[in-house]
Amino acid sequence: MSENSTKPSNESSDGGIPYKVKAGAFLTTAAGIGMMAGFGTAMASAKKQDPRHFDAGMIGMDPAAKAQANARYLHETGASLATRALGYGTLYAFAGCGILFFSVWKMMGVNNLEEFRNKVGEILPRIPKNNPPQSRTEFSGLNDLLQYLIDKDKEEKELKKASRNS
Repeated sequence: MSENSTKPSNESSDGGIPYKVKAGAFLTTAAGIGMMAGFGTAMASAKKQDPRHFDAGMIGMDPAAKAQANARYLHETGASLATRALGYGTLYAFAGCGILFFSVWKMMGVNNLEEFRNKVGEILPRIPKNNPPQSRTEFSGLNDLLQYLIDKDKEEKELKKASRNS
């Protein structure tokens, strides 16, 4: 295996699209497909629960039904209302997160990502290195992991009891 195949480089070997752009495009596509699937599933569920009212919301009420049920007249179709709500929700989420991240950036007084990383590294607690590992790292399955955690917890409790009694 060559050295280049073990690490993703910032640029592809033919000098084309950088790796980070490809990764960003992939994640954006996956998120978009997930959002469309979720919205489609919600619309299908709504139609399955009450098809008559769903169809009335999609096409609006006809003039004859409008005269009969003036109090229940839909001013806007259900699909357009849902689309508008999704649009506003997306706008508020992006704007809110953007304002939050920008304000944190400005309060920290950094100019680039390297300075930000260094300042955050100073503020957050250090994660201790576990090399070589002090305990098991490989498990045959979930049951094996859970049993290991239970046994470890019992050992720690017994050690605490013994230290208290001493």
